[in-house]
Amino acid sequence: MSQNVICSINDLVANSGVCALINDEQVALFYLPNTEQKVYALANWDPLGKANVISRGMIGNIGEELVVASPLYKQHFSLTSGHCLEEEVSLRTYDVAIEGDFVVFNETVS
Repeated sequence: MSQNVICSINDLVANSGVCALINDEQVALFYLPNTEQKVYALANWDPLGKANVISRGMIGNIGEELVVASPLYKQHFSLTSGHCLEEEVSLRTYDVAIEGDFVVFNETVS
């Protein structure tokens, strides 16, 4: 499986989100260095607020679910699955990982 470099690990902000381009799509990257997965990637497009803003959302957890709250209407999206906890919508997720000093992706998951 081919891996593609998205950015350097130095481009990420710990416990926060940044926006990157993957295949001409805006993707929200969240770097949580104290978790097993470390980096999560979701579509940056908020389907309810109709804007590319997910990378600006606040990270937290509801129960044991890691989530990002949209900065527009505050719906919570799972960082692992992309599913919205309050509405019947989901964000696309991306298979990303940290390899050495870089964040790489393999393919679109959902």
